Amino acid sequence: MGRWRAWSQLKQLTAALRSPLPSLHRSLPTYVKPYPGDQGTGFCSPLFRFWSTIPAVSDSYDGEFVVGHNEHIQRSEWESREEEGTFRYIPVKAYFLSTSIDLKSMQNENSCYVIPPSSRSSNYIALRYSDYPLGIGVDENGDNCRYVVVFQYGSAVLFNIADHEAEQFLDMVRKHASGLLPEMRKDDYAVVEKPQLTTWMHGGADYIALKCLDMDGIRIICNVLGQSIALDHYIGQVDDMVEEFTDINRGMEKTGTFTMKRKKLFQLVGKANSNLADVIIKLGLFDRSEIAWKNSNYAQILEYLREEYELAPRFGSLNFKLKFVEHNIHFLQEVLQNKRSDLL
Repeated sequence: MGRWRAWSQLKQLTAALRSPLPSLHRSLPTYVKPYPGDQGTGFCSPLFRFWSTIPAVSDSYDGEFVVGHNEHIQRSEWESREEEGTFRYIPVKAYFLSTSIDLKSMQNENSCYVIPPSSRSSNYIALRYSDYPLGIGVDENGDNCRYVVVFQYGSAVLFNIADHEAEQFLDMVRKHASGLLPEMRKDDYAVVEKPQLTTWMHGGADYIALKCLDMDGIRIICNVLGQSIALDHYIGQVDDMVEEFTDINRGMEKTGTFTMKRKKLFQLVGKANSNLADVIIKLGLFDRSEIAWKNSNYAQILEYLREEYELAPRFGSLNFKLKFVEHNIHFLQEVLQNKRSDLL
């Protein structure tokens, strides 16, 4: 079941929370033992993580985010799983903060942190930071590192960066962004690296467990999370247009007249067309991943995450709504044209 359908289980979950859960606790997935430098870091029980399966929208850019997931777990839970092997927990945060980011200027300013791309894709840059004190992290060539993956269409994904440190990285991205949004969207995810896995990967509630995590795996995960949080923004834009046309139709039903100006109608036409173009071209939802094409393990991760985030069904829903908008636009254009003809 995809994370975007989890809201349908809200009532069942509420009832479950009110009853004892001895059997459920025995079936919870195993998580990471916290590192000594970060005893309070972890993530909560999957039961409680159902509450935040939809990306949160922040109220402003002042750093006060509506956090989608709690990264803390009781120490006793970690200790009870010590005998099951070594785990590494890596928090992942996806943000959609603007309609465009100048990757070239950002790369020039942060050239010492840029990771050379592994494919011909030019819609993102990846930055690696290893000069921060870490308590958790990805082991890249023996060093704990933090990663920031920035996409041209306006998403930024922070890999292995705690909530209280995220704002400084987002400020760096904003310096090169245009069309900053009044409401920034945020979504949380997690990666668990577990060398003891008998399979390459397995998924859980808002996390994915991998036998081994490297830079290509980070690229694949960040790509899907960046697309998902941006798609959520465009779905919201189209929903607003659908609501506007619904109000227009209700008004026509009551009054039998139509008072929209041509300029307003043309603005709606432009907005509908640009939203569809942004989703298809900028987000690259249907572009082939060269990393996944060359390695079946990464293809497995990509397929799982696309299904988990329901990218195809959500795009289908958006496309259906845009067709409704397009139908209404054509109808209203005819109405305006007939009015103009009557005046002549």
